Amino acid sequence: MDCITRLVDLFGSQAAVARALQVDRAVVNHWVKVGYVPARWATEVERVTGSRIAAVDVLDAASAKKPVRVKSRPDHVPFGIQQELESMALFALPKRIQSFHPPQRTLMGPGPTEIHPRVLTTMSQPAIGYLDPVFVEMMEELKGLLRYAFQTRNPLTFPLSGPGSVGMEFCFVNLVAPGDKVVVCINGVFGQRMLENVVRAGGEPVVIEHEWGTPVDPERLEDTLGTHPDTRVVSFVHAETSTGCGSDAETLARIAHQHDALVIVDAVTSLGGSPVKVDEWELDAVYSASQKCLSCTPGLSPVSFSERVVERVKRRQDRIHSWFMDMNLLLGYWGETTRTYHHTAPTNSLLGLHEALLLIMEEGLENAWARHRRHHVALKAGLEAMGLEFLVAPDHQLPQMNAVRCPDGIDEAQVRSRLLSEFSLEIGAGLGPLQGKIWRFGLMGYSCRPDNVTLCLSALGSVLNDMGYPVSVGNAEAAAHGAYAQMHASDAERKRSAA
Repeated sequence: MDCITRLVDLFGSQAAVARALQVDRAVVNHWVKVGYVPARWATEVERVTGSRIAAVDVLDAASAKKPVRVKSRPDHVPFGIQQELESMALFALPKRIQSFHPPQRTLMGPGPTEIHPRVLTTMSQPAIGYLDPVFVEMMEELKGLLRYAFQTRNPLTFPLSGPGSVGMEFCFVNLVAPGDKVVVCINGVFGQRMLENVVRAGGEPVVIEHEWGTPVDPERLEDTLGTHPDTRVVSFVHAETSTGCGSDAETLARIAHQHDALVIVDAVTSLGGSPVKVDEWELDAVYSASQKCLSCTPGLSPVSFSERVVERVKRRQDRIHSWFMDMNLLLGYWGETTRTYHHTAPTNSLLGLHEALLLIMEEGLENAWARHRRHHVALKAGLEAMGLEFLVAPDHQLPQMNAVRCPDGIDEAQVRSRLLSEFSLEIGAGLGPLQGKIWRFGLMGYSCRPDNVTLCLSALGSVLNDMGYPVSVGNAEAAAHGAYAQMHASDAERKRSAA
């Protein structure tokens, strides 16, 4: 059966095919008469049919019906590779590859998050040059939007081309010279990565180890800085993704400054989901990532640097050992007046980040923080109604990253696998010493919605019940709805009192 006949059979009529492909019905009628679909429609046919008619089938049929003759080929060979040279055949793939269409997932892990349709649409716009005057104008708007998200007036606030790990490395490469003493506060995986960066930059690390799942202790930092008065930098994670624990960035920064040290702050998971107030807390170097509470595509790392940081970097006598991450070179690309070529920026990803930040501004930053808190309270009520325990004490729990202990006798990996295969729901596993012991439920950005909370509780309860864990069906969802109702009532009472 030819492709056009299969297409009509699938949709039921020529008119339905025309509507699906957004062409005139006469066009489809012509295809039926000639007996094939033109090759240029191959990928679109595959898309609208959900791959039930493969693009390669359309191409093969079109090539057979109306072969293209080229001078370099004999008349009997149609256009397309029919016979490969032996040397080319060595690199042939073991299977036929078609266009990739990812499944629709509910993403409630540690990132990435689901992406708002407006952001996806923006990223699909035509590409333009990274020095195009229109794009340069957008870059200035993007810097302003990031200043709003970071709550800062720092001129040097921009997105690095690369994931959050690039933001981390950028901070250490520029602020840590060989021999500099750096206090590294570790209470999870990403504090450990900070330590690795200090060592690779040639710094002298002083480590303050904490139990995973507990915040950084300001008193221990104070004592350590008293013992090491020559400390140049203090580094810590504001919101530890591996444990769901938040630390008091304002207090830690104040202590560091009292000892004449700058601070490097990991805000990868906190930016957009919890208060991050760079100017008020006097944070020096802060980095984040685009794929968490900002709900953009992975691959960008928003950063913000105080004037103190810029001056220290400019005064360095040694050369920054990374060309790509040299702040002095990037100043010319993201500066306020000039645009000097540095690298080819990921233009469409930056357009997406612009739209994602615009969504946050339209919602209002404080409203975004409140939304994350509200849905965290509901999810927590449901999880605790199942008898599950949180890893972190209530005062330090992150609303956007919920670490929950796996009950004894339950295979945590099997639970995650079944949630993904049966409910298309992704949650995160534990890392390091917490591997196999906890689940991480993300409520970040566009994924932070009441329908996701309800789906998560219902799906998790179903899987745990099947595995023999005592769960009363419906109790978790009822607890979440009760929490929502209580919060709505409290909000209404506050509004009445204010009026």
